[in-house]
Formats: sequence, structure tokens, C-alpha cells
Amino acid sequence: MIGADTVVRAPKDGYTLLICSPAEVALNPALYAKMTYDPFHDLAPVSLAVIYPNAIVVHASVPAKTVKELIALSKKTPLPFGSSGTGSTQHLAGEWLKRNAGINFNHVPYKGAAPATTDLVGGQIPTAILGLAPIIPHIKAGRIRGLAVTSPHRSAAAPDIPTLHEAGIDFDSTQWFGFLAPAGTPAEVIAKVQAAVKRAAADAAVKERLVALGGDPTSSTPEEFAAFMKAENAKYAKVIKDAGIKAE
Repeated sequence: MIGADTVVRAPKDGYTLLICSPAEVALNPALYAKMTYDPFHDLAPVSLAVIYPNAIVVHASVPAKTVKELIALSKKTPLPFGSSGTGSTQHLAGEWLKRNAGINFNHVPYKGAAPATTDLVGGQIPTAILGLAPIIPHIKAGRIRGLAVTSPHRSAAAPDIPTLHEAGIDFDSTQWFGFLAPAGTPAEVIAKVQAAVKRAAADAAVKERLVALGGDPTSSTPEEFAAFMKAENAKYAKVIKDAGIKAE
């Protein structure tokens, strides 16, 4: 939020940009009663840049091999699930699944993905929803098992893990990044930066690196990015309201 506010107040010349995640535009407005900026009025969309899937994962000792088996297992006893923190996209995905997919989850918030991953790999928690990229080595080593990615499509970094859609669950939750500029930045400047992002997203070396990190490189027009952000805000604001989540 501090970084976003700095960009809001920066010169409108295209030289100061915000690389934003869901937090700055989709989550914080629903989590905080007061904000120092309005992401939909004080910032100008430039382009979406990369999308990273979250993943539902379980410790190797958990007998569930699919999301449907996880649902059945959770009906016998509630399952603690770890996330990178209260109000994260991973936490909100778990809250949505709890209310709409029948998974009997109890949230265990961690101060970041690293300690959550440590406890999952060590068997201190049976399941977690985490960003896919950092946990791929643990999945490949057999220490944990990936049941589903929460993105619309399978990840090129872990193509064997199915999507939630394949389990009949119509929900997406990703960790994405894009570029924003201060509102009022001239349209020709926005267009120049957007064209640069588009070229970078299509560059073979960039694509290879981002895919290796579990990402899906992309680009969009400013108008497409604006619509995407508003849809993300509406989706998560409902989850936050329904679950009664407040920022800590």
C-alpha cells in the first residue's frame, strides 16, 4: 500500500510505475476500512504481465489423491490448511472452497509462504494452498502432493496437476502481476509502456524464464487490464465479506 501510494503521487510521465499484485488493487480495498488511495481512480492500468497459479497441496501422508477425495476426507474431520497469511489470495481461495465446494477447512495463517511450506513438508499441517512455483521441488520429491491448481489452465511448470475446473469446481485464484501508472499519465505514454510490456512478454528468453518460475507470461490492453482488476476486486470482496475477514 505504501508503494502504491508513492506511485499515485509520482510525476505523470511514465518513469515511475507500480508492479502490482492482487493486494494493491483487488484485496486491500475490501480488507481495509481506510486507504490512502483509490486504485480505480488514482492509478492508470497499463498491462497485465504474468499470472502464477496457486495450488492445493497435501502432505504425502494424507490419503487424498484428488480434490474430490479431499472433500470426502474433510467431511470426516475438519482439515487445517495453511496459507501465506490472512487476506492472501491463498487464504481467500480456501474460504471460497469452504463455502462453495464443501471442503471442511480451518485456516492456519502463516507469516509468509516459507514457514507454511516448512510445516507442510514436515507434516505439521496436512494441507495448504500456496503459490505453485516455490513448492514444485517438494512435489517432485514426493514430500507433498499437488491435488489441483487454482488457475483456469494447467501450469506448464507442473502439467500433471489438474485444475479445479477439471474437478467440476468453477473457481480461479491466481497471483498475478501487472503494471500501473499514476492516473493522468498521458495516453501516448501509457501506450508506449504497454507496447514494451507486450514485446517483453513475447520474448523467448523472458517466456522461458517466467515459465520456469511457474508463471504464465501475458499482456493486455489497458482496457482489458482495468476490466480484469475490477472483476478480481468483485470476486474477492465477496469472499472477504462472506467470511468476515479483516486485515490484521
